[in-house]
Amino acid sequence: MRLSVLDQSPIPEGGSGGQSLKNSIELAQLADRLGYHRFWMAEHHATPSLASASPEIMLAAVGLATQKIRLGTGGIMLPHYSPLKVAESFSMLAGLLPGRIDLGLGRAPGSDQITAYALQQDRRTRAPNDFPQQLQELLAYLDDALPVEHPFRKLGGSLPGGAEKPDIWVLGSSADSALLAGALGLPYCIADFIAGEVPELAESYRSSFRPSARAAEPEVMVACWTVAAEDDEQAAWIAGSSRMMFAKMMMGELIPVPSPEKAAQWLAENHAPMPANRRPIIGTAARCCDAIREKARLYGASDVMLVNILYDHAARLRSYRLIAESFTS
Repeated sequence: MRLSVLDQSPIPEGGSGGQSLKNSIELAQLADRLGYHRFWMAEHHATPSLASASPEIMLAAVGLATQKIRLGTGGIMLPHYSPLKVAESFSMLAGLLPGRIDLGLGRAPGSDQITAYALQQDRRTRAPNDFPQQLQELLAYLDDALPVEHPFRKLGGSLPGGAEKPDIWVLGSSADSALLAGALGLPYCIADFIAGEVPELAESYRSSFRPSARAAEPEVMVACWTVAAEDDEQAAWIAGSSRMMFAKMMMGELIPVPSPEKAAQWLAENHAPMPANRRPIIGTAARCCDAIREKARLYGASDVMLVNILYDHAARLRSYRLIAESFTS
């Protein structure tokens, strides 16, 4: 089992998006040194708490600042984009950083519906839900495999990365994504940190899997919420920031990441419980590593991707360092 990192470039209260993006590069460099297998950037729009609106831009910067860690997106929200544009962008990245690029694809907007509408180029009507068709068109560009009679047939051979290609992952938290990934023979990353524990998605994926040129066998990764500190009390304390942020989001209010002190006071006054289906991993590094291994067993996952949102950048770096050191000890 391998450990990886999913980063969302959290913006602390009083901080700036620019500094948060620089923090992401520092985190990627640390993950590279510590032996994490992948570093993925998320895509979120129109929120004061997360700075990574264009993960493909960040991958170029992170790639030139790191040595060997695989880099990818968790994910590109394909409904916002032309499949050709995504193919070109990630062909460029694969050419720039050969053998290191993953393209994780999702169908969610990464935003509210108004923002999703604002991202459309054509606003005469709302965009259709045609993610499966978009994904197959994207794959055809990357493989130069559009049918001879297709009007875009010649475009696949024009990609700037040439023979270099990204590895494709389908991201999801629903049965639809599991079945699509299986039918297309693609690796599948389950968003446990969003959906809660849903091992049935891994079962659906495996049962529907058809071998392809990209994956001869099913490959499952699970992304889970993980916060480590020197002791359980400190871990719970720093994790309070994201609890408050998430609770506020459920109430329709988007806020920057609050300090642990502010979060503790607000949570005590508002009694905001953690949703029952969410089981974040929070505690000492040893406790976290035991829970990470259990997550991997639960899903039959070869990779576990760790994600967290904390107020203090140093605390985030420390969380990932503590887990890496404990995992290999």
